[in-house]
Amino acid sequence: MNVNIEELREDYQAKPRLEGDVQADPFQQLQFWFKPALAPEVPEPNAMVLATVGPDGRPSARVVLLKGMDEESFHFYSNYQSRKGQDLAHNPNAALVFNWLKLHRQVRIEGEVLRMSESESRAYFQKRPKGSQIGAWASPQSRVIPDRRYLEARREELERQYADDPVLPLPENWGGYRVKPRAIEFWQGRTSRLHDRLRYEKDEQGQWQIRRLAP
Repeated sequence: MNVNIEELREDYQAKPRLEGDVQADPFQQLQFWFKPALAPEVPEPNAMVLATVGPDGRPSARVVLLKGMDEESFHFYSNYQSRKGQDLAHNPNAALVFNWLKLHRQVRIEGEVLRMSESESRAYFQKRPKGSQIGAWASPQSRVIPDRRYLEARREELERQYADDPVLPLPENWGGYRVKPRAIEFWQGRTSRLHDRLRYEKDEQGQWQIRRLAP
């Protein structure tokens, strides 16, 4: 490698992000930040890192897609028997990170994770493209498989089985999760690494309090 990694850096030039510039509710603030992230030059704005902890105490992280948000939670879907599903069954706490490099912004979320109802999961699952529904059935997510042909053969079998059906049934091991945050941090890149970090945390009365963190 000829690149000097130590010299890779960018000096961010965003305007100050002061406490008076943000919404009192972090969900409203995230919606405000999401709008510029939807610009064409920002790829996959709903991509977020999901970090979990397994029964052995070891952390694991991967990128998943945000598929919904309401006034109190963030939503994603997965195979319950995957590594993340097993981690969450053991320890229903997780962290999420949105990283919008083009905007020099990052959002960190920490909270409790709850499963969605079967009816909610089915409603979303059957709105997905049929190919994605087949993929969810075909893949024993996170399990060791012999080769790529295993997946292709399983997909072909399911395509034949459900050739005349517009949707597939919901797999028993697949569904949605809600992340109910107890803390949300908004990070804005600033010059000379003196970034703005505003952290929302709930107090004992369940009200959001905003505090500034040193970068």
